Amino acid sequence: MAFDTAAFFTLSGKRALITGSSQGIGFAIARGLGGAGAQVILNGRDAAKTEKAAAALRAEGLDAVAAAFDVTDAVAVRAAVDRLDAERPIDILVNNAGIQHRAPLVDFPEADYRRVMATNCDSVFFTAQAVGRHMVRRGRGKIINIGSLMSELGRASIVPYTTSKGAVKMMTKGMCAEWARHNIQINGISPGYIATEMNRALMDDKAFSGWVTTRTPAGRWGEIDDLIGAAVFLSSRASDYVNGQMIIVDGGMSAVV
Repeated sequence: MAFDTAAFFTLSGKRALITGSSQGIGFAIARGLGGAGAQVILNGRDAAKTEKAAAALRAEGLDAVAAAFDVTDAVAVRAAVDRLDAERPIDILVNNAGIQHRAPLVDFPEADYRRVMATNCDSVFFTAQAVGRHMVRRGRGKIINIGSLMSELGRASIVPYTTSKGAVKMMTKGMCAEWARHNIQINGISPGYIATEMNRALMDDKAFSGWVTTRTPAGRWGEIDDLIGAAVFLSSRASDYVNGQMIIVDGGMSAVV
């Protein structure tokens, strides 16, 4: 009998919560996990927008539901996660919610700094903590934290963003140190320059876009679907002995000088 490689990657019977998934990278990852067999729970703060995104996936034949709550609110996160997990266990968590704000460091508004940190960093802690309680009790689970190329490298005008994504990297390693013994795999994906609405201004800047394509060995911007393979791998049985790692998906940008 041939070895069943596909069995290592199927997510049939699994349930995945993806934060910030009403559009962009989160939506693409939800679609990818759903296509691998998981029921996907889409999350966002806008209930109507999140339900519309879930309906779009259902129209494609995927098992998708919406759960609107604010991932920066620890109380709201715990209440929503406890309710969802009581309905059916959450096997996979993807901490994807994130924002960007560009400004010179000397003029960076405190309110915007705190907003970036709350969305990109605090939400990862709150949601992983809420979901992790149940995973620890069951003795199994997968957590994927979405970092960035800026988890590794700095760039002018986005110091709070690089700070938050660097924290995501180290939080991933800290979670591994505590929870790996409970058969929970906690890893991350660090996207490079991906063509999303959050990067629209950069994509429309011919000089900057030209720099990205020249600087990247692959010679192009990444597409959101380029992240699906890593997400499915880290959600599946295939990654059962992978823990505390950040997989950089950047077309090779971080590998060259």
